[in-house]
Amino acid sequence: MKIQTAMNQDWIATARTLSEALPYLKRYEGAIVVIKLGGHAMGSDEGLDIFARDVALMSQVGVKPVIVHGGGPMINDMLARLNIKSEFVRGKRVTDAATMEVVEMVLSGLINKRVVAAINTQGGRAIGLSGKDANLMVCKQTDPALGFVGTPDRMNTDVLRTLFDANIIPVIAPLGIGDDGETFNVNGDTAAGAIAGALKARRLLLLTDVPGVKDASGEVLTELTSGQIRKMTDDGIIAGGMIPKTETALMALRQGVRAAVILDGRAPNACLLELFTDHGAGSIIRNT
Repeated sequence: MKIQTAMNQDWIATARTLSEALPYLKRYEGAIVVIKLGGHAMGSDEGLDIFARDVALMSQVGVKPVIVHGGGPMINDMLARLNIKSEFVRGKRVTDAATMEVVEMVLSGLINKRVVAAINTQGGRAIGLSGKDANLMVCKQTDPALGFVGTPDRMNTDVLRTLFDANIIPVIAPLGIGDDGETFNVNGDTAAGAIAGALKARRLLLLTDVPGVKDASGEVLTELTSGQIRKMTDDGIIAGGMIPKTETALMALRQGVRAAVILDGRAPNACLLELFTDHGAGSIIRNT
């Protein structure tokens, strides 16, 4: 009897969760959500499987997810295995021709297909591509001293909308193409923000290995405005690796994304919690 009662309580809790999610399921039906995959969610097989299951579910309930992944640690590992030494300028890696070949091999090959396979295994329908395909992300060279590092200049999202119409999930490696056909390495957060802005996405979710944006006392702030982000950056509260993520969020908001969220990719089902629950799962940033 006690076992049956416990099972009944579990069923009731599950039913309550599903019932509470219904308004959010309706809210996001047909919405474009761009997700930057990085950190633990991509680095471990278990984390990737959980993420892939969430993405497949999102697609099945009518959300239009777009995945943009990074791959810095795996690129570093491959460069070391091939004994390709990197040069640095002002603390940033120079992407020369030899390095660019490895970057493209790892991002478009190894990592991209791993993410695609994970989503398809969980029942989704995913296709891998990079910013070079169909001139999705045309770039300018960021700094000649850094070599083949690019900044998105023009976005062509027709191919993504074609995939949406076919209920296919795009998985995008952050590579861009130049006006002369050269390949550029693009920061993953920057690429995700540019794609979200070009699509006027409902949400940009930036998965990372921290719970969100913290205030001066170390507490995670669940809601912020763009003005608060700028002030906290000026005051030195937002610093280090959080700066490029918040800058990406602000860029996306300026380009028409409704809200950006910095959330902990280590937390199981982080994307589902953010989209389909009252409490969310990170720091949401809006223009007002």
